[in-house]
Amino acid sequence: MNSSSLLTVQEEIQWTSLHCSKNALTDFFGWFLQGVLASLAFTCLIAKRFCEPPYIRRSWETWWYDTSKQGIGALVIHMTNVYVAPLFQGDPCTWYIINFLLDSTIGLFIIYVGIRICQFLAKRNKWDAINFGEYNAPKSWVYQTWIYIGLMAIVKLITTLFVQLDVWDNVKNFVLSPFSNPKIELAVVMLIIPFFVNILIFWVTDNFLMRHNRKKRLGSSREQSILQKVKVKYRSIRKERQNDSESEALISGDDDLLGGNTSKIMGMQNVQQRTSISMA
Repeated sequence: MNSSSLLTVQEEIQWTSLHCSKNALTDFFGWFLQGVLASLAFTCLIAKRFCEPPYIRRSWETWWYDTSKQGIGALVIHMTNVYVAPLFQGDPCTWYIINFLLDSTIGLFIIYVGIRICQFLAKRNKWDAINFGEYNAPKSWVYQTWIYIGLMAIVKLITTLFVQLDVWDNVKNFVLSPFSNPKIELAVVMLIIPFFVNILIFWVTDNFLMRHNRKKRLGSSREQSILQKVKVKYRSIRKERQNDSESEALISGDDDLLGGNTSKIMGMQNVQQRTSISMA
């Protein structure tokens, strides 16, 4: 037996000794779990829109622009993890979950910093196309999506370098050690843990992507609220003045009426006096 065949046999023995096989992440069951996870994540973002207060709730068009960027970025990072995990020595399921957790912690911080830098440059240089959450400029969604994908690439590069540290050799042996069934291990890695983590990450990242637009809408709603209060106050003052004017008019009318009746009475008394004098 030559050295190449011996090496192949050793690799096969190594993979069979692992809980999660080399192609477990890309077989039918693995893709099925990934499809379920994507559907649940998308449903979470829909539910988040309905949880927004009505006065700052995004239109469906704006919501789609925001979430599609996140969806494309998440797809890029997820597929990278799926195809990179088997390249590491050891159980690919453990390497996948380690990469996923690093992307969800260190990666979230990098995305936050990157979006804030873009918004700062957009305000300072009037580059409205890269102001995340605003889509009035031409091709703004295209530019923002490419920037977001670039941020995800930076995240993947940093986490891949970080995972090369020796400390992860002990972590990967501990993460999924309680599970012996390959299907259960795959479900935990591809569905259960990512589902709960993605709810938090997608929710927070969506706030990053929509925050500038949300502040603007919140400011507009406050201005409208103040204007409405001013209108109500003006109407109440105007109504009070109208009531005062009507009262004054009634009082003056009564005075005129009383004054006219007094003149008539005095005239009649004068006529009676003259009549009595002439008769005398």
